[in-house]
Amino acid sequence: MSSKSQNEKRKILTVDDDTESLKIIRKALQWEGYQIEVATSGLEAIEKIAHWHPNLVLLDVNMPDLDGLETLALLRQSPDYVATIFVSGKSDTEDIVRGLDAGADDYICKPFNPVELLARIRCHLRIKDIRDELNSANAKLKELVDIDDLTGLYNMRSLYQKLDFELNRAARYDRAVSAIMMDMDHFKAVNDEHDHLFGSFVLSQVGQIIRENIRKVDFAARYGGDEFLVILTETSPLGTSVFCDRLRSLVEARSFKNDQHERKMTVSIGYAYVGPEQKGLDAKTLVRYADRALYQAKENGRNCVVKFDFEKELPGQSLAPNIKKSAHVRAIRRKSG
Repeated sequence: MSSKSQNEKRKILTVDDDTESLKIIRKALQWEGYQIEVATSGLEAIEKIAHWHPNLVLLDVNMPDLDGLETLALLRQSPDYVATIFVSGKSDTEDIVRGLDAGADDYICKPFNPVELLARIRCHLRIKDIRDELNSANAKLKELVDIDDLTGLYNMRSLYQKLDFELNRAARYDRAVSAIMMDMDHFKAVNDEHDHLFGSFVLSQVGQIIRENIRKVDFAARYGGDEFLVILTETSPLGTSVFCDRLRSLVEARSFKNDQHERKMTVSIGYAYVGPEQKGLDAKTLVRYADRALYQAKENGRNCVVKFDFEKELPGQSLAPNIKKSAHVRAIRRKSG
């Protein structure tokens, strides 16, 4: 049996309009030391579940407003799974099957033995613990899949999806998003003059600089090779410009030293700022604009920051030719560093 000290952390909501049944269940749960909340209707239950977040719900079938089956249907629409046990006076096999098929984890008929009820509760709380551990493990596994081992930043597998979400949110609430493309200057020479291990070390250090200088609401990715993509949310044009120049200065000031190898590096940065006046852009288009600004930074002599100018670049231009140009530019850049 589980200890009362452990049960003190468990929240159980009992939903029943039968006061006598509620008394029996409440007394049994209090004996085991659980946190208890009570609801006498389906509507009250839904409200308490949303705010109290119980670990398990004991749910009657026959209730006013919403019955147990309707309440469970609403409960199962939530992404947060809550273990649910029907406790009902309906004891026909058809009723039990209907309740279990509706999504209940268990079904107990009234009158019930309180000892058996408590045993079933413990069982389903153990199952919920396993479910929670599995969800946590899956989240960590997804993070491992989405994170670049070398830099500790996201890889591009999931970044476009995250950026599209931010762009949609920004359009809905008249907020801003900035996409920043950063490329290491003459990185090919690092591998040629030192070795690939030192090149990897430099990239890992740059990833660390980026991680230490973005907020929790921002995110960054290793775009590929020695290129990085940073997404700033809810930042002004001035704030984006200041961030970019700070990032450039931090890399320039760092002496990358590992064993017998040491080298100073610089970066070129291009960014595209999307405010409330620019709506309807998708993630790939915004990144393409930042990439064009990055190309211009390279053309300007490297170790500088260039902003994508919507008014200058876009009037009367088709986006399609720019896709080919961006790919061609990237091929040239990889050859030249």
